Amino acid sequence: MLTRNDRTVSDAMEQLQTALALGVRHIGFKDIGLPLDALKALKTAIRAGGATSYLEVVSLDRDSEIASAKAAVEIGIDNLLGGTRVDDVLPIIAGTTIQYCPFPGTISGHPSVLEGSIDEIVASAQALAAREGVHGLDLLAYRSHENVPALIAAVCGAVSKPVYVAGSIDTPGQIAALKEAGAAGFTIGTAALDGKYPADGTDVPRQLATIIRDVAQLNRHISPFHKDNLTHAFGRFSERRFSDAWPPRLAASVNNPRIRLATLDGETGWHFNSREDEVFFVHKGRLLMKFRDRDEVIEEGEFILVPRGVERCPTALEKACKVVMLEIDATRRDSQGGKEQRA
Repeated sequence: MLTRNDRTVSDAMEQLQTALALGVRHIGFKDIGLPLDALKALKTAIRAGGATSYLEVVSLDRDSEIASAKAAVEIGIDNLLGGTRVDDVLPIIAGTTIQYCPFPGTISGHPSVLEGSIDEIVASAQALAAREGVHGLDLLAYRSHENVPALIAAVCGAVSKPVYVAGSIDTPGQIAALKEAGAAGFTIGTAALDGKYPADGTDVPRQLATIIRDVAQLNRHISPFHKDNLTHAFGRFSERRFSDAWPPRLAASVNNPRIRLATLDGETGWHFNSREDEVFFVHKGRLLMKFRDRDEVIEEGEFILVPRGVERCPTALEKACKVVMLEIDATRRDSQGGKEQRA
């Protein structure tokens, strides 16, 4: 979230560019802090960067919340988070593509605080989730005085719709706890902007990069593989006294391979392959493979395996880096021995 203490920050556009450059795909802001035209510009830039936009309502009175819902429609936001006046908001967003996730429980103050017992909050969550037009819930769990993991688990277990957790999240332990409790996602803003998240730097790029890495590790989207070298690979066969030139010896096991050729010039951008594992073999030049937890330089004659679902940003360190790509259809592989799961 491009927010601090429940307000959109004045340099939100600058911070947005940092987030987009790091490959953040879900970016939001509050309805307080910047004028409507500036919020429209933020949404436009978020969409141009290939990300999904979120507006979180922190209005405390009925008229302000209605005005915020109307603003969400005018801005063209993708997701509307927060607010408590569902009967007023649903007619306003009817007929739009906005996905609406209100606050369960009783909200007071600014910054907002979640009041009530776990049982009271769960009852509110169930009533809201039963409403047509409510896509999910925005649970202000880390602004509650209750046992937060227990609260998240209770709400997630009581409803079938996604639960997004908000409110002063600033440690890896909190993120791990909400995942363990079954939350679909979380919001984080002030911690990163103020350099409070435990990272090797307090600047926003390193804060965000660390948060993204920690989430990737929780989701098992970090690659366990490191680069290899063909000369060393062939050398291992010699060490095992494989003296015959034929048949070929197994160096790595792959299924349903496809070979593609690519010439890279500069950065290709952050992306991932949801269906296939890939091997990148550098034929000419030097390739920088950026991962969420590290960077690896692949030299000529070296290769690296990238499993499906792992985010990467291949970058040519020299002009016209020629890469041989071996793609393995993991979906066909899984159909033989297991069911594919998606995070």
